[in-house]
Amino acid sequence: MADDSEFLSRLIGFGLSEKEAQLYLHLLKYGPKPPSLLAKSLKTYREDIYRVLTSLIDKGMVNPSLESPTVYAAVELNIALDAVVKKHESELREMEMRKQELQEISKQQHFSPSDEFSTFKILKSARDVVTTASSTLKSIEKEWIAVISPISTGFTSLYYFEDDKKFIDRGGKIRFITDITYPYVEIIQQHLDMEIEVKHLDKYSGIMFFVFDRKISMTAINTDLKRVSLNEPVSVLWTDDRTYAEYLASTFEMLWNQSVPAAQRIEELFKEGPPQV
Repeated sequence: MADDSEFLSRLIGFGLSEKEAQLYLHLLKYGPKPPSLLAKSLKTYREDIYRVLTSLIDKGMVNPSLESPTVYAAVELNIALDAVVKKHESELREMEMRKQELQEISKQQHFSPSDEFSTFKILKSARDVVTTASSTLKSIEKEWIAVISPISTGFTSLYYFEDDKKFIDRGGKIRFITDITYPYVEIIQQHLDMEIEVKHLDKYSGIMFFVFDRKISMTAINTDLKRVSLNEPVSVLWTDDRTYAEYLASTFEMLWNQSVPAAQRIEELFKEGPPQV
């Protein structure tokens, strides 16, 4: 059971919902099955099984048979994970293309930006947050800091990896605080390997936020994320109000001084071992 729990946690961290992860693991372990048997084994409704199967097929992780009645089989793990990564890459390429199109169109417009007024807007999806943060990372010079939830570290690893690397290569500094738990140790280690400074704050439940060069900030209003997916609904306040950014930066420094270095926390988790189910 412990192995199943860890495997499910990693699948969820990779971008699957809990139901998708459970169904995919079940097919991996027990082989192809029709929806009726899947519903019985997973103790849920057949309609729910069909919805989850459709989503996994779209991700390239499950294949239906050609014969009738239809049975569904899990795609081999490495192939399935590659399919998910390629889908995310395709979505990001599409966003980059749209961004370039908007930039070209904007050159034909007569915009009158002003530094005298602060701008506030609400980002309503994980896709909006990723796009906005990636764009901001390309324009800042010194540092970005953040206090984020454990699952949000999956976003920083999956969607910001190249932008973060380029930012660090040109002399930028990155620091963030999170509650480091066992399923996210590998992701945190990836950040440490990139020379990103990470600290652990046990069971932190306060405000989550990003601050870029102490000028621009993104503050979570509602980010009850269930999985690493661009389609997840969120409510995040974006603003270029410098006074608010300075306030958040001061809050970050206070929490930073109260936090434990990530390496120390990881060492503790390895001594404790994975949680037993």
